[in-house]
Amino acid sequence: MNTTLIIANILVFLTFIAHTFGGDGAYGKIEPDQTDFAKLQFWVMGRGAFQMVSVDCLLATIGLTLINFTNYFKDPKLLLNILAIYFFAYGIAFLITLIISTKFPKSFIKLWQWLLMFVISGLIYAGTL
Repeated sequence: MNTTLIIANILVFLTFIAHTFGGDGAYGKIEPDQTDFAKLQFWVMGRGAFQMVSVDCLLATIGLTLINFTNYFKDPKLLLNILAIYFFAYGIAFLITLIISTKFPKSFIKLWQWLLMFVISGLIYAGTL
């Protein structure tokens, strides 16, 4: 059993739970007025994209769980390398979004998800060594 991959598995699962339920609840609080259809359309599109990330986290959780607790994959290293790159790319995308967005105090600390993605990526990568 690989402790590093199990920690990554737990982090991705907790991210899925927090993102799906906590994040969607927070996103729901900024729903625009029902009469402003243009803003409402963009809000629903953003909410859909937000939940697509939840699905990504669920699938990554399933993949890591299969790797950690079964022999389902003949060579799990390829999937682990893809997941490490995938979460690293999420971190880069979030970091770039923070860099190009309107600044507010402590934005890199308050929106720390970029760092979480790098940690998960690093744990998965370390679990392949």
